[in-house]
Amino acid sequence: MTEAKALLTPKLLDALYTEAMVLADEARSYFESGRFHEDCDADATLSVSFSCESLKVTTRLMHCIAWLLNQKALHSGELSEGEAWNHDRALGYAAASDGPMVERFPVEAQQIVMASEELFQRLQRLSARLERDMEDEPAVLNMLRRLQSSF
Repeated sequence: MTEAKALLTPKLLDALYTEAMVLADEARSYFESGRFHEDCDADATLSVSFSCESLKVTTRLMHCIAWLLNQKALHSGELSEGEAWNHDRALGYAAASDGPMVERFPVEAQQIVMASEELFQRLQRLSARLERDMEDEPAVLNMLRRLQSSF
């Protein structure tokens, strides 16, 4: 078992994936419900900001889910390590939220935004750790992994 597989166990992967899917469902439910507009004043700036933040949350969570699915595929043998660590399968970029504007949101909206940021940041740290571990491989193994990812 490689260090990456030892660090990111199937149990941890399942827990993170479940967390991401539950959060995505909660976010979708909240965004579609209209509760934000019921709980806020008719402030056009706040409404536009909420629309932007909902897109940021969705983007963050989709990046998290895609990355976790790639890691699950790696663990199940559906992807080689070279394929899994190809830059096309990296945890994508997601813009940070506008903190001062989010503070004006209702509590439920704030919690969803903060939870998505926190999950994304945890996965960024985990991904960076896994990538460092991969870079520490002996040069020959690293070269083989890179060759595999190009095919």
